[in-house]
Amino acid sequence: MAIVEILSGNPLFYYCCAGFLGLMFGSFFNVIIYRLPRMMKAGWTQQCKELLELEVCRQPPEFSLVKPRSRCPHCETPVGAMDNIPILSYLILRGRCRHCDACISWRYPFVEALTAAMFVTIAWSYGFTYQALAGLILTGLLVPMIFIDIDEQILPDSITLVGIWTGLLFNAFGVLTDLQSAVFGAIAGYLSLWSVYWVFKLLTGKEGMGYGDFKLLAMLGAWLGWQMLPLIILLSASVGAVCGIIILALGDKARDTPIPFGPYLCMAGWVALLAGNEIVSAYLQFSGLS
Repeated sequence: MAIVEILSGNPLFYYCCAGFLGLMFGSFFNVIIYRLPRMMKAGWTQQCKELLELEVCRQPPEFSLVKPRSRCPHCETPVGAMDNIPILSYLILRGRCRHCDACISWRYPFVEALTAAMFVTIAWSYGFTYQALAGLILTGLLVPMIFIDIDEQILPDSITLVGIWTGLLFNAFGVLTDLQSAVFGAIAGYLSLWSVYWVFKLLTGKEGMGYGDFKLLAMLGAWLGWQMLPLIILLSASVGAVCGIIILALGDKARDTPIPFGPYLCMAGWVALLAGNEIVSAYLQFSGLS
């Protein structure tokens, strides 16, 4: 109770705690972003070998989200505890490995700083409430998926499906929306993109998006309710279209190169979490519909 009183009665301390928590989780998210796709691919490889009756390694080396210790991808030297402090270690080492002097990707501190900033924003927007807790958990689900989809064009079921059920659980107690809106949000989120997928495929013979996108929008619907889905779809499609045009104009990718849609859904969902009702109200007032 004393901790609750301190956090609720001292906003600045509360925001600092949220930022510190964001740094810690951001560091772990870097592990998830790197390791989870490789764990999934190893599992798929093993399943394919079993299906084709090929020789399967029965005792693969242990590789999980917690083991082995983080190590330099160049010299494979384990990273010491003092070199694993979020952002600070990167700055002290000047973005290089202590042992082999190889460059360390700037994205590690970026993910840590981004997560900390998002956590502080959630804490500032919702205060010390159950809504803030829900917002932090949803943010923690979205951040790894943004970068995994950018890198691998994968939206892991281990995140999206867990996210759907967690959102429904929170909203069973009416934390972010009522349960009925959450259930219909999950259903409508999945079916809306599923319908777009099949219409596009029937018209063009190509797949416009992956099934992971359906599950991601279903997850956002489970957390935020069906009322936020039009805003999420509109924001993600608009930003995605603009970014796609810019990428093609710069010549970085060929016209037929697939561009992941998941990051835009994640960003739109986070904006809807923070200010969805205000954006919808402003639009209705501007258009004269309210």
